[in-house]
Amino acid sequence: MSAPASSDLPSDRGYRYPAEIISHAVWLYFRCSLSLRDVEELLAERDVTVTYETIRAWCSSFGPSYAAALRRRRARVSDKWHLDEVQLKIKNTSPGSCLAS
Repeated sequence: MSAPASSDLPSDRGYRYPAEIISHAVWLYFRCSLSLRDVEELLAERDVTVTYETIRAWCSSFGPSYAAALRRRRARVSDKWHLDEVQLKIKNTSPGSCLAS
């Protein structure tokens, strides 16, 4: 999981929960495409009691800026991509030729 930068965290002034909890809930909702009740259950597993209505309010308040930040961090065409596939040649024969016989 990628933790948001301190500048991306919402101001916790006027909110009951710290900015880290708010940002984690909003991140889960937008990044993992979870329902509000799923986010509520995941936070409950971490002993954070919060209702899905509160998460909905956080997502409507902080969601557009978080979604824009996630779109900016998405992989671009110019980024390097690496393949996990490797082909070997042993004594000038490829493994596919052994399987075909």
